[in-house]
Amino acid sequence: MKKAEAVRNKIFTLESLEIRLLQWRKQNIKIVFTNGCFDILHLGHVDYLSKAADLGDVLVLGLNTDASVSRIKGPDRPVNDEVSRSFIMASLEFVDAVVLFDEPTPYHLIHIVQPDVLVKGKDYNAEDVVGYDIVTAKGGIVETIDLVEGYSTTSIIQKILRTEK
Repeated sequence: MKKAEAVRNKIFTLESLEIRLLQWRKQNIKIVFTNGCFDILHLGHVDYLSKAADLGDVLVLGLNTDASVSRIKGPDRPVNDEVSRSFIMASLEFVDAVVLFDEPTPYHLIHIVQPDVLVKGKDYNAEDVVGYDIVTAKGGIVETIDLVEGYSTTSIIQKILRTEK
């Protein structure tokens, strides 16, 4: 299998992800879930996702659609479209599945994934993470991970805009 094909095989529809999740569950694989926009990949993202992946056997990434990113971040975002962002995220060795979601939060997606571990950054309290109730009700855990200071897509965009003036 060619490398690009292997990357594409890690990008799922909701329906195809449900089939893959059943396979993983039959194998008693520990499923980790996180989500985000991941508009411009940077060190903070890679650090966060690699640490999230270390918490289980497979990492499922819920990725905001373009429309969802625009609603959250504003009309000039995303910088990279959802097809590009999906491929980039799926190319990371420690990301096992990427699935788009368009809802305001990933609550429905988390309900479908039923992860063993739900992960967000330390800028959240575990109890406030969307899906906390779903994961803890089935005996799973919610983990928060330290973020690398000074790295954000917004700060990268602001730096570029400052240098263009």
